Amino acid sequence: MKHPATAICLALFLSVRAVSIPAAPTGPASSADLRNSVDRIVGEVLAASGVSSASVAIVRQGEPAWARAYGIARREPRAAASSGMRYAIGSISKQFTAAAVLLLVEDHKLSLDDPVSRFLPSLTRSGEVTVRQLLSHTSGYQDYWPQDFVPPFMLEPTSAQGILDRWAKKPLDFEPGSAWQYSNTNYVIAGLIIEQAGGMPLFQFLKTRLFAPLGMASVASIDSDRLGDTDSVGYLRYALGPPRVAPKEGRGWLFAAGELAMSAPDLARWDTAVLERRILAPESWRAMQTEVVLANGLGTRYGLGVNVVSSDGHRILSHGGEVSGFTAHNAVFPDDGVAICVLVNQDAVGASSTIADRVAPLLFGGRADVPGAEHRAAGILRELQHGRIDRALFTENGNSYFTAEALRDFASSLGPLGPPSKLRQTERRERGGMTFRRYEVTFPRRAVRILERSLPDGRIEQYLVAAKEE
Repeated sequence: MKHPATAICLALFLSVRAVSIPAAPTGPASSADLRNSVDRIVGEVLAASGVSSASVAIVRQGEPAWARAYGIARREPRAAASSGMRYAIGSISKQFTAAAVLLLVEDHKLSLDDPVSRFLPSLTRSGEVTVRQLLSHTSGYQDYWPQDFVPPFMLEPTSAQGILDRWAKKPLDFEPGSAWQYSNTNYVIAGLIIEQAGGMPLFQFLKTRLFAPLGMASVASIDSDRLGDTDSVGYLRYALGPPRVAPKEGRGWLFAAGELAMSAPDLARWDTAVLERRILAPESWRAMQTEVVLANGLGTRYGLGVNVVSSDGHRILSHGGEVSGFTAHNAVFPDDGVAICVLVNQDAVGASSTIADRVAPLLFGGRADVPGAEHRAAGILRELQHGRIDRALFTENGNSYFTAEALRDFASSLGPLGPPSKLRQTERRERGGMTFRRYEVTFPRRAVRILERSLPDGRIEQYLVAAKEE
């Protein structure tokens, strides 16, 4: 939910970052291979990040495929994570708020192009801001929670109207429709509009029109209270210190911008409805999944409550979320019948999106060659650190690259780095009859990238090593 507007800020990385999908042509991994790979990936990410637990659910061929939880969901008393436990999903809640608005559009109770003044006339320039601009973060209303922690004032209770009185009556940050800037305030306004037009409290509307029909029995609102004793506990860490129980936001601060908690399997049920285009009418799904364009013609990469992007030919609808003690990432690939959701119980970390990034390629193409490819790449790198190369592994063109001068430079620049602590394949795709693989290599003092291209017979046409820029 916490969400500044620049890509370098952590909360944007968490809440709006889209999954980048390396293409792979050889068919999805088998169920057993997938489980084993996900187990390995999640274990590595939890170990590296220090996050206590993760709950993962996957949709394949348009249906929930499986779900599994990892780690410790509650430290005192100690309890292992299970897939039935609920985690807060933060700003992933926004797509449910957007769906509720679209249901009311179908009911002819409002329009996306209605001015906010139809419902909340006292807000700044409410006659010029539309409902669509609220849901697409193009309104100009200032975000009330850009921080990645809970400020002291947010420990006290508030109300949706109290938030709007303080933040939505300020001058706009920009002209409506002229810029994109993430703002939780937009969704508080949208939540109150839903309550007025729908004639019932927001969460009751969501339960009645969305969660009950989809069988999402675990969903809860945490706007007033923490999760229960059988659910996960949210943690934070100060620097690299131990996990500590995160403070709970005061009543009223989450509301339509981030109040929902649920199990990963229930979030996967929603993803399945998105893939099957159930609950909403076709025109509503189209509105949600269409990138909103600014007045100057620039695209925002955002629809209504979801990111709308593409990567390597895959259309992706995604969103992340963060509230105190929890982060989450959800990605749906509507043209592929695939989705992945990852929920973790620590805030201010990228573990959920990192897991999603690494698991998603398994759902599209074979990665069975990863261990073998990584082993070969590592062996070549070790030889190059000593100024040597096994030319039998390379094509004629590949061999031509490794001149005597090149081998001296490889040895003098890479040799002093010592053995790498980690080498991992991060991308695979096809081009020009060759397989491209990208590896990231971590040494104690720096990191490099390997860009490899190989022919169908396995011989290597290209093996480039360069500094990792970020």
